[in-house]
Amino acid sequence: MELSDLSDIDIQDLSSWPIWFRWVMIAVIGIAILFGGYKYLIEPEQLGLEKLERTEVQLKDTFLIKKELVVNLPAYREQMIEIQDRFGVVLKQLPDKTEVPALLIDISQAGLSRGLIFNQFKPGDPRTEEFYITLPISVKVTGGYHQFAEFISDLASLPRIVTLGNMKIVRSSEEALSMSAQLFTYQYLDDLSLDAPDSQSQKERVKG
Repeated sequence: MELSDLSDIDIQDLSSWPIWFRWVMIAVIGIAILFGGYKYLIEPEQLGLEKLERTEVQLKDTFLIKKELVVNLPAYREQMIEIQDRFGVVLKQLPDKTEVPALLIDISQAGLSRGLIFNQFKPGDPRTEEFYITLPISVKVTGGYHQFAEFISDLASLPRIVTLGNMKIVRSSEEALSMSAQLFTYQYLDDLSLDAPDSQSQKERVKG
């Protein structure tokens, strides 16, 4: 076959087409139909199917998560009750405004009962946090190492929460040591009076 043979073919007269050319045209048209069918019919359906499969997987995951939540709901409720009970216990360990003076006396008595000498016992300015207020107390006491340890143990045994920080111990004489520290107790904001002396910021916090 030569190129001149192609120029002799009359495209509009099918009967003049050689057999080989007919098969070539059939193949070309078949390929075009297959390509067009895949591109415009099959491929969109495949993409839609893949999207539905991804959606199905997401829905299954969501279902399993919600199913687990439902199955564990009684346990979650029990945990919530337990947390609320613990929170109530902790709140009972925080002094309200009427108990702070008595707590300060308990702290000083705990040191005196161990034979410590208070050189300083100074409540500081309250610091308002997000849900509570911190009441700092600066102390300086003189005594022995074991007395300090017993005093700290007594603080931990108080019915109200008292923590210890910034502790420093130095020797003040040959027979005694000097300890300086900050004690902290805490008050829950709901227990604070809106009419307290330092109250304007507290009013805003509580109202907020």
